[in-house]
Amino acid sequence: MYKKWTTAIENRDVDSLIGCLADDFVFVRHQSGTRMNKSQMSEMLQGFMASDQVVVEEGRCLYENSEVFVEHSVVSFADGSREAILTFMRLRDGLIVHMETGATPVQP
Repeated sequence: MYKKWTTAIENRDVDSLIGCLADDFVFVRHQSGTRMNKSQMSEMLQGFMASDQVVVEEGRCLYENSEVFVEHSVVSFADGSREAILTFMRLRDGLIVHMETGATPVQP
């Protein structure tokens, strides 16, 4: 799943990213603790992938098995901010069902 997810990000292939999400997908936002469903996450991913200013750098898989994967990356956002992001993803039947992130601001 990590390879599929990162290849879609590298190719800015939003349809493939959304295709990785289960219908009952839940994302817990690190900024607020609020939850997003698949539809809301799809909208956010479409915005990110449409912007050349959103760039994922230094991505690496820290752990992966058939149930979870954990990745770390540095992301530059359209507003000029950068964050080091640790992402935990729970998998079921080859799809992502749950995602949580932790982030630390880094200097641009």
